[in-house]
Amino acid sequence: MAAPGLRLGAERLFAMPGVLELLSRSNSTSQAFAEVLRLPKQQMRKLLYPLQEVERFLAPDRRQDLHLRIFDPSPEDIARADNVFTATKGNRIDCVSSAVRIDHAPDLPRPEVCFIGRSNVGKSSLIKALFSLAPEVEVRVSKKPGHTKKMNFFKVGKHFTVVDMPGYGYRAPEDFVDMVETYLKERRNLKRTFLLVDSVVGIQKTDNIAIEMCEEFALPYVIVLTKIDKSSKGHLLKQVLQIQKFVNTKTQGCFPQLFPVSSVTFSGIHLLRSFIASVTGNLD
Repeated sequence: MAAPGLRLGAERLFAMPGVLELLSRSNSTSQAFAEVLRLPKQQMRKLLYPLQEVERFLAPDRRQDLHLRIFDPSPEDIARADNVFTATKGNRIDCVSSAVRIDHAPDLPRPEVCFIGRSNVGKSSLIKALFSLAPEVEVRVSKKPGHTKKMNFFKVGKHFTVVDMPGYGYRAPEDFVDMVETYLKERRNLKRTFLLVDSVVGIQKTDNIAIEMCEEFALPYVIVLTKIDKSSKGHLLKQVLQIQKFVNTKTQGCFPQLFPVSSVTFSGIHLLRSFIASVTGNLD
């Protein structure tokens, strides 16, 4: 289930500040990521690897409970992934279509990833943060839960497609089950499903239904913990441990490592971009 192996991991590069400095000056590194690489070490780690930041508050005998480095890209790989998400003349990023039924969905040959989650979990905000390097892309974000009513398809150059699915639970579309179930079962180029869970409240009953759907269809999926900026370190650590235990003992198709993110502080966003780039074959 693990993503393909990458080059020098984070720990080795954090111990080699000269390499970070060279990378920050490289022409292939975006200006935004170059600024990240110039941050103080602890601040940079918190932004790039938030789960490893949480690890500091665990007793040594509990650290084995978390899967922290199954996917452990180096800053160089993160820089490459950021470039994939950067809009240029040669790498156009657009919302190409919306659909309420799978037979209305665009026929796109590239690998696809989709984002599903409870209404008000912060799904559209997360996708907007992922596309922050392509500011022309319009991702509609509403303060009202259940704003997304259709499947929205975002084409990322010639690399892959990101699909924003309607939220389940409160104010979900009446045909939500048919729409989402059919998509998940029939979309042949779907490489990974990203299931968003609110880190403040943890896994809810409606989340369990979505998890059971992924398990039933034998889909490879990932749990992304949203809104980590709204939790204290203690509360976040408690939720991470509970959800990690659930993943370890109750799931078969879920990637073992959790991905905590904040669409406000951008913590974890670079790492999530890297994982998407990896599972769609763009970091090989």
